[in-house]
Amino acid sequence: MQIDDRLQSYAQDLANGLRSVDPLALDRAATLLIITMLAKGTIFVCGNGGSAAISDHFLCDHSKGIYNDTKFFPKIVSLPSNTSLLTAIGNDISYDSVFSYQLDMFADPGDVLVVISSSGNSSNILNALRTAKASNMKTIALVGFDGGEAKDLADIVLHVPVSNYGIVEDAHQAIMHVIAQHIRITNKDKDTIKL
Repeated sequence: MQIDDRLQSYAQDLANGLRSVDPLALDRAATLLIITMLAKGTIFVCGNGGSAAISDHFLCDHSKGIYNDTKFFPKIVSLPSNTSLLTAIGNDISYDSVFSYQLDMFADPGDVLVVISSSGNSSNILNALRTAKASNMKTIALVGFDGGEAKDLADIVLHVPVSNYGIVEDAHQAIMHVIAQHIRITNKDKDTIKL
């Protein structure tokens, strides 16, 4: 296969993956984030590896990006971004607890957890979802492949059923951008909030 053929195949698989996302779940996710922002709740987001980078990008686009020209004051926390705390928890307790431990410390009922996991089976992601549920938080999962166990634990699932990590991560990044831009554009310079 030539590299251009690979590019065309990748682009087609990415487009198909994005088109397969449930539009009702996408709308429910955006609405939940708006409601949480209006209530001054905190939105926590986490992931491993490339998904950790998407978590940090989520923080940027869903805070500065949405705050700009709207009446929202988003409070977003990317759980993998504090490397000192992350590695202290991983070293002293367990890596499986790096996100759930932070939720125990910082989250309140009514807050939201967004997890990003291609496999949907990472132990620290599943522990975070269980902790969030026990703490009366709502949860959104961006998953790929078959959705893993996260698909069954989360309240809202944005599933990209593709078996290629790069494509799943690119799709999750695009979904994150779509939600942030939708919230900002539909509420830009308006006195009323649109759900």
